[in-house]
Amino acid sequence: MIWVIANVDGNYYKEPFSKGILARSLRISRIGLDDAYEIASDIENNLIENNITEISVNDLGKYVADYLKNVDVSVSNKYKKWRSIRKSNEPLIILIGGASGVGTSSMAFEIANRLGLKNVISTDMIREVMRKIVSKELNPVIHKSSFDAYESIRTPSIRVNAVIEGFISHVDVVNVGIEAIIERSIKEGISVIIEGVHVVPGFIRSDLMKKNNVMMFTLTVEDEEMHKQRFYARCRQPWVKRSLEHYMDNFDTIRQTQEFLINQAEIHNTIIINNVDIRLTVDTIVDDIIDYFGNFKSEEEE
Repeated sequence: MIWVIANVDGNYYKEPFSKGILARSLRISRIGLDDAYEIASDIENNLIENNITEISVNDLGKYVADYLKNVDVSVSNKYKKWRSIRKSNEPLIILIGGASGVGTSSMAFEIANRLGLKNVISTDMIREVMRKIVSKELNPVIHKSSFDAYESIRTPSIRVNAVIEGFISHVDVVNVGIEAIIERSIKEGISVIIEGVHVVPGFIRSDLMKKNNVMMFTLTVEDEEMHKQRFYARCRQPWVKRSLEHYMDNFDTIRQTQEFLINQAEIHNTIIINNVDIRLTVDTIVDDIIDYFGNFKSEEEE
């Protein structure tokens, strides 16, 4: 039996070495699951052959990084960057926005799984909480979808684009909850992924966005037919209550909100990703996260 020893706030505890846990941590370096498990098994055998029965978390990390150099130096460097990020006391706050149907929910789940993060919050859930607090009579916009919120705007003033005005009004309300979650995450040191259509560049307070542990992505689906196919796939799921007709009737307005999100992302230098292949998008986002936060941590350590 090999024991891994960790130091938490000055207290030491140990747990059995797990090939499964190590294999999952190796996935961060784009190593396939089978290869990751094989590497984890090889590392375990090496420790046994060297009569190592106890090893600290830090020493194990260094051991793995040295082993990975023989596989690929770039893989080893990526693993070391991720270790430096995970050792930091600052939480990771990842924001993933995009119009309805582009895949922010699926992406957040996959990213959380790859990074080993436990907290994923949908802005739709924030909106539902706010609907319980704010009555329909007081704020009818929040009780609509983001793409048809314009139908509930009370002031019939001349607007450049009613759809976008309704969308902005909708986002403004939910944004209060998004900012509160970010503030709480920073205060409590809890890493979180916040995803949804209400994550819009330029709407979250600049003092929060300027923090080095906050990062935002905007997903798009450039091809209209592919975007429609995403709704077909979504509505085939038995737990989805809203009909395909509802989305198709509002597809033009959904595309308008996407265009607005893209414009905002360009203005505020937010990373824009055309989410064609979910695996490629996951790899791209994970690489961006590791490079950004890893480089920042390296600068801090220097």
